[in-house]
Amino acid sequence: MKTKSLLIWVFLAVVSSVSAQQERGIFGPSNWLNNWTEFKPAKADYGEATQILAGNITVNTRLTKKDVYIIQGNVYVTNNAVLTIDPGTIIIGDAESRGTLIITKGAQIVAEGSETDPIVFTSNKSLKKAGDWGGIVILGDAPINRFGVYTSYNYDDLDPTLTTYGGTNPASSSGVMKFVRVEYAGKKARGADNFNAILLGGIGNKTILENIMVSYAAGNAFEVLGGEPVMGKMVSYKCNGIDFKFSIGTQAKIDNSLVIRSSYISDSNGSRCIDVSSYLKKENMDFTKKQTSVTATNLTMLNDSDNIEADIKAGLVKEAVYVAENTTLVLRKSVVSGFKPAVLLDTNIEINDKNLKKIRIEEMFLNNCTGNIFSEGSLNNEDLESYYGNSLFFNVYSKTGNAETFNDFDNPRRPDFRLALTKITASTK
Repeated sequence: MKTKSLLIWVFLAVVSSVSAQQERGIFGPSNWLNNWTEFKPAKADYGEATQILAGNITVNTRLTKKDVYIIQGNVYVTNNAVLTIDPGTIIIGDAESRGTLIITKGAQIVAEGSETDPIVFTSNKSLKKAGDWGGIVILGDAPINRFGVYTSYNYDDLDPTLTTYGGTNPASSSGVMKFVRVEYAGKKARGADNFNAILLGGIGNKTILENIMVSYAAGNAFEVLGGEPVMGKMVSYKCNGIDFKFSIGTQAKIDNSLVIRSSYISDSNGSRCIDVSSYLKKENMDFTKKQTSVTATNLTMLNDSDNIEADIKAGLVKEAVYVAENTTLVLRKSVVSGFKPAVLLDTNIEINDKNLKKIRIEEMFLNNCTGNIFSEGSLNNEDLESYYGNSLFFNVYSKTGNAETFNDFDNPRRPDFRLALTKITASTK
């Protein structure tokens, strides 16, 4: 493909490069990570369980802060019941029985913590590690792109009659998750991959998903299967698997969210910050339905490394964002720091005007990346680099360390990962 043959296709207002550089990555007048997040959860003392959650929850139920709850085995919220969790409540996942909470289609979870009193899901082990317990599964009746109106989440010993998801209601609600932390989830299933910390299947756009932190998950942090989720102020911290995986026709929006990866924590099947695909198995996809489309704005994706160049040379670092065929991705006003490359396009994506119109990468701050936008398996990515490097996209580039790039990167308790615009120098090349 010749660069001159590509049509520059952008929907950008005519703004100066200075104003375009503002508010890239996570933003806000103050550091919204303060108070409710925890970057050293292994040192937190959550107390011993006083109540057991087991079996099916079939009536409206409230969990209160005065008790500490333990999830034993697969706990299903069924019969259109609402599980309400008060601010400050601690829920522990049992390691031995792989405690997992499943909100079935029609039921709801209302887990609305507060900035100073978040709800915490964590491990019951004294020495906590990734994959101690199962995770949280939330299923709704919004559309998916598989054959049929709905499907079932058939995984390990989950009951397929209770794990159906999908439908015809994109504006449905599966409840609220706000100011919630999920720690050390993702236990490996028998003969299968790890559970995900949070799995969202067919979630409607009236579901409230804000201020959720997943840390040290052994599987994916957030896996989204279909639906129309709207997500804001999400945090994925040092997880083994994929931080945000979107598939099965999801029409997702995610804004003002943070991913922190470690070079030394990675799943054998591959790990990245964002993975966008339209199907898990091509033969199951109904091509008459919507393909996966993700709009991601003001994300910060960084690799926590003391020597990113050495880690890249050692093969410990891969791409931050992976885009599969038959998908749409709009990635805007975001920061990618310390990856190889920043964005990787599936080898099956033909590089032409039609496909590049579906992959918009605009107003980005790309820092310390070995390559910016690559095509998988290609030995020459000059055309792609030149295309997205056009000044009309307002993408800028830098080579600065984490301490210089972010406001307060090394603060152990209250780090601030907003861009430190006064400390860094960026260029358009």
